[in-house]
Amino acid sequence: MVPGREFDARLSDVKLVSVARARQVSTPPCLQAPLAARTFNAIMSARFVTLLCCALALGARDVPRAAPALDNGLARTPPMGWNSWNHFHCDVSAQLIKETADALVASGMRDAGYRYVVIDDCWQVARDRTGRLVADSARFPGGIKPLADYVHSKGLKFGIYTDAGRRTCQGRPGTYGSEEIDARTFAEWGVDYVKEDWCNSEGLDAPTQYAKFRDALAKAGRPITFSICEWGSNRPWEWGPHTGNLWRTTGDISDRWASMIAILDLSSQYALAARPGAWNDPDMLEVGNGGMTDDEYRAHFSLWAVMSAPLMAGNDVRAMPPATREILGNKDVIAVDQDSLGVQGMLVQEPGIDLQVWSKPLADGSRAVVLLNRSGLQTVIATSWRAIGLTGPARVRDLWAHSDLGAFTGRFSATVPAHGVVMVRITPVTGG
Repeated sequence: MVPGREFDARLSDVKLVSVARARQVSTPPCLQAPLAARTFNAIMSARFVTLLCCALALGARDVPRAAPALDNGLARTPPMGWNSWNHFHCDVSAQLIKETADALVASGMRDAGYRYVVIDDCWQVARDRTGRLVADSARFPGGIKPLADYVHSKGLKFGIYTDAGRRTCQGRPGTYGSEEIDARTFAEWGVDYVKEDWCNSEGLDAPTQYAKFRDALAKAGRPITFSICEWGSNRPWEWGPHTGNLWRTTGDISDRWASMIAILDLSSQYALAARPGAWNDPDMLEVGNGGMTDDEYRAHFSLWAVMSAPLMAGNDVRAMPPATREILGNKDVIAVDQDSLGVQGMLVQEPGIDLQVWSKPLADGSRAVVLLNRSGLQTVIATSWRAIGLTGPARVRDLWAHSDLGAFTGRFSATVPAHGVVMVRITPVTGG
């Protein structure tokens, strides 16, 4: 988008981005240059913009959707929980999972919505004579079922990891050729969530392989949320909605501002694929892992929420400083992510270079708005009601200050820190 321009439903504004389709590249998102989708023009097609007009004008209630989502009744809002990989990598054990479950309860994160406790790669070491996966007996001495029972006893749900290929990313047994026995095993263990990766899958077809495991899970006799993790390599936003409950859109995140912003630019392209039961997954949260400032982590959390992304904490929740606890526990921001309308927010305005406005329609007719400062200098960012699809007076609430700022008409502006955000909820005044 041209700096200083904003977007509404007028044809002249739609024409501003009508050249975007020609600028799109065919390289898989996980292989594109880190900031290849830097600007609004570079990431939106004319059709996308036209639908965005409808989304903002109609509260996204009548926006055309893709094929029906997987109808397993799960993930009606984006899944929330914790995953071991970002912080612990292969250093997983039953003791870690139990302590994490305890910490989710004690910290209030469970009650804030973080329900899934997911073991990532490295828990499995072999298959037994019947073909069932075997857990590392040194790290999981009682096996997986007692651990799942412990997690359930804390009012939480239990998740596990596998791979659609022949081996996992860390060389452990994969699910290829064992889809049905693995699905039955997971159901017998009490698994509620499965993340399936895409390593060691040379020569395989992703839609076919993930559909096999989807069908195996459906026959396993237990509701299991299905997380597809093939990094956006095979356009999962096209087939993922009828295959899984969430699908990764990019390669792995790292605990750096540039990585988080690059994933934002890439994952935001596929907003129209998201809906209740089916979500774009820009990867797990890095909040609290130490590679970004608190302002950057607040931006990370805000942007994932406005994109209706799964909120899977990836830090050590057993030892969180107050700032990390406050970010992950912000119920006002979580409410935006978990809004029942199920619409993914979009970039709607670029008031200047490295300054952006993101907006998400909410079920009550309000808008969640993120003023994003990608630059290295504190600055003022303004948005207009036209850009976010509102008219008349509206009340504004600051979701990080937890304060009501009063009624505004036509526009709102705020001072935004470098590499930071101001996130507000803008609610039309009744009769306004």
